[in-house]
Amino acid sequence: MSGSEEPEPVLFHTGGRVARITLNRPRALNALTHAMVRRIDEALTRWERDPAVETVVMTGAGERGLCAGGDIRAIHDDARDGDGTATAAFWRDEYRLNARIARYPKPYVAVMDGIVMGGGVGVSAHGGVRVVTERSRIAMPETGIGFVPDVGGTHLLSSAPGELGTHLGLTGAQIGAADALLCGLADHFVPSAELPELLDALARMPARDALARWERTPPQGVLATRSDWIDACYAADTVEEIVRRLFAHGDSAAKEAAETLLAKSPTALKVTLASLRRARELGRLEPVLDQEYRVACAALDTPDLVEGIRAQVVDKDRRPRWSPATLADVTDADVERFFTPLGERELGLDSKI
Repeated sequence: MSGSEEPEPVLFHTGGRVARITLNRPRALNALTHAMVRRIDEALTRWERDPAVETVVMTGAGERGLCAGGDIRAIHDDARDGDGTATAAFWRDEYRLNARIARYPKPYVAVMDGIVMGGGVGVSAHGGVRVVTERSRIAMPETGIGFVPDVGGTHLLSSAPGELGTHLGLTGAQIGAADALLCGLADHFVPSAELPELLDALARMPARDALARWERTPPQGVLATRSDWIDACYAADTVEEIVRRLFAHGDSAAKEAAETLLAKSPTALKVTLASLRRARELGRLEPVLDQEYRVACAALDTPDLVEGIRAQVVDKDRRPRWSPATLADVTDADVERFFTPLGERELGLDSKI
């Protein structure tokens, strides 16, 4: 083991009524690896059968957040230099874990303190009890790296009120506690200073009783005051029309959203919009995860994923060269290719229900 590696990337502990999962790669903002996903799944299997475990609690090590997402450097290297099979295998197990968390038979309490993005949303926002704090910064920022919201993100976002989820999915905007509650990504607000007491209480009493004692009212968010223009602009059928409406609206925040969109991958934007609309029609999580797996596997074969991660994470020049470079250059056929069935390689979650 090299000195740069975390000794144990995910920690497990049982005590009192609870079993604890601690994501333990603080220097990597607790980014998920395939091995971590497999170990979490094994622990959930064990605890599901253990009558001493009444509640499962997930937290992140360090001061910065629960989890910044999947290990996208590894995805970048596999997509650029490999054949994508390692990443596809990671996603297969990760998405199955997301579905399992959503259906877990015991209270699954996710402490969404600090940064919670991408894959971090997948292991938290599908839980039955989701706690945010004044430090929470939640986002699905995939369009900025030439990718599409996954880990059940399009299911969660498409279920948000009005077009709030469309706005968040396309722009990748970060939201705080009140907006997470508004969008259905969280259930309870607890001040971060009181989390140790909450965690202690969870070990002694049922989750609902502990939350009833420690829950507070969050500071005001911003989305409620912007929902009128968000609903009006993002209801459009195409990304081009969404951008046109945002620029034409007159609100400075709408103009800022339009400019944000024009910096994202044009292909990723169009595929994300199609994914969100289709997720709304599909309704349940499992068929949406099946769809996301098709989309994600298709993205491995596109130049924008490698280029987006290069620009944002590897070289950090923040100047991605998207291909195609403009929304107008992305055809309906380009978008439809992402939804092509995978045959024997399908995730197949929906068939197991």
